[in-house]
This record gives sequence, structure tokens and C-alpha cells, in this order.
Amino acid sequence: MNGGRAPGRCDRLFRLPRARGGGSRAEEEGSVTAEMAVGLPTLALVLGGALWAVAVVGVQLECVDAARTGARAAARGESLDAVRRMAGLAAPAGAVVSVTRDAELSRVTISATVRPVKAALLPGIVIRADATAATEPGAEETGP
Repeated sequence: MNGGRAPGRCDRLFRLPRARGGGSRAEEEGSVTAEMAVGLPTLALVLGGALWAVAVVGVQLECVDAARTGARAAARGESLDAVRRMAGLAAPAGAVVSVTRDAELSRVTISATVRPVKAALLPGIVIRADATAATEPGAEETGP
């Protein structure tokens, strides 16, 4: 305990009390092993959930950027097919792009489903982002 030295005053002051019942050191090590067997999978689960949350936030940011890009293009008077194509390129893979434009507003909606990577049985989360821009005068007024 003290590296082969004679017990000194510090050793007596800071000695940890033994558990009642005279538990041996081997029993104490076994309880540490059991605690680790429960703790490590829990830690892995929490870490996996945190990483998935970061991925969901990343998809949300991509959807917002794609919707803003599409709304600006629609407000400038680009054709609705070109707007869908531009927003689709900026959106996450598999996203659904919806564009509407009238005389006053141009609106683009992006929807994408995010699923956990290794948990195929869990349902996905639908991420949705909308962006609206004032339609510029002279922009063609075509429907969806």
C-alpha cells in the first residue's frame, strides 16, 4: 500500500475503512466488473443517441438552406422546374421539394426523413423547412 515503507502518520490518516462484513478485495473487484458491464452499454447508447441528434440537426440545416435557395430563385422569376431542381440539389438525398408562387409570395417547402443508421426498426423523424420570399415584380406567375 505504501511501496514497502514503514507505515507513517499519513497512511493512518488517509486509510479507507473496510466494508462491514469483511468483504474481500476479490468481491469488490467483482462488483466493479458488474457495474462496468451495465455502465458501458448505457454509455454507448447515450453516445449513439447524441450522434444521431447531431445528424438530425445537420439535415435540418441542409433543408433550411435548400428552402432558402429555392425561395430566392422562385422570387426572381426562375421557372418552377428550375427552382425544384436547384432546391433538390441543395437538399438532402430523398427530400421532397414543393414550390408555390403567386403575385406576392414565393414559397418553398423541403421535407426529408431521417432514420437511425443501425436501428432500421425505429421510425424515422420527418424534418421540414419552409422559406418564403417576396415575389419580384415581373416574375412569371405560374402555379406548382
